[in-house]
Amino acid sequence: MAPPRSGRATYEASPNIALVKYWGVRDEALALPYNSSLSVTLDRLRTRTQVEFDPRRTDDTLELNGRPAAESARRSVSEFLDRVRHEAGIRTRASVRSFNNFPTASGLASSASGFAALAGAATAAAGLDRSPLQLSQLARFGSGSASRSIFGGFVEWRAGRRPDGRDCYAKPLFGPDHWPALRDLVVLIAHAPEKAVRSAVAMQSSVRTSPDFGERQREVPRRLATIRRAIARRDADALFPAVMDECDSFRRVCETTRPTLNYLTSPSRAVLGEVIAANREAGRSVAAYTHDAGAHVHVFTLSRDAARLRRRLAKVAGVRRVLVLQPGPGGRLRSRPGVGLRGSSRARSRPT
Repeated sequence: MAPPRSGRATYEASPNIALVKYWGVRDEALALPYNSSLSVTLDRLRTRTQVEFDPRRTDDTLELNGRPAAESARRSVSEFLDRVRHEAGIRTRASVRSFNNFPTASGLASSASGFAALAGAATAAAGLDRSPLQLSQLARFGSGSASRSIFGGFVEWRAGRRPDGRDCYAKPLFGPDHWPALRDLVVLIAHAPEKAVRSAVAMQSSVRTSPDFGERQREVPRRLATIRRAIARRDADALFPAVMDECDSFRRVCETTRPTLNYLTSPSRAVLGEVIAANREAGRSVAAYTHDAGAHVHVFTLSRDAARLRRRLAKVAGVRRVLVLQPGPGGRLRSRPGVGLRGSSRARSRPT
């Protein structure tokens, strides 16, 4: 075991929204998903995390948005840091300070950007030199979708086949600039509840109890191929219906889980209805809805339709705000060792 280490680093990562969802792991110890998934990393939303290893500390601490985090969150972070300490051959405890410029634990993938940022900051602070692929493999132990937030643009997380998980990692398919006209209207729902049950726990309930889980597993490879091909061709007419089919499949599994997992609120469902109506009125695929395990909704559309659709969705009762985002960059180290977060206005900024 190496002597106690002092080191500090800051890393920034953005959340992603999965167009093909992962929901359930075949090996909990290795965090290996049942199926591959595909996502878009978003611009302007971000988590910035500082990790500082300090030999004087007797325990790990966690601050989230300037406040001490709940003990359950602190334990999850400490367990993740244990993996980094094992790789680095150290025992030094750390302080972790993390800032999100978007709502936490309500379906905007704060755990994805959070653990991606933690993986980047912790390994750098511990003196480890890790490639993006290696960071992706590490990040999944905190949150499966965090493996995708290491990369920008359109990203596929490959489930792999090996029992040891060495072929399970995320890789970029297309960069953020691949489809300049694509927009993600992030519909923020007022009074969106925080998740009472962590997704890592909820998804395993679905594996055990949902009668639709098996059928979904048989359908996912076909939809994954369709969505990957549509993105490659920048084909909205093919992409949008497939994204909604995938989202509906995911939601059926959640809602047939026992006890049920009902993440949407009445305003969320009204947004889905508006997207269906907009497509019907236009006689073409104007947009596609999708959502993760939370009340907020992502609506994908093209730049030519974005302003009109944004105004329409903003009028839905219970909608607080609609952000217009595009595919964004991957994670990046934001400080040299010894440069911290204090006074960082960018970490605290709000998206506009």
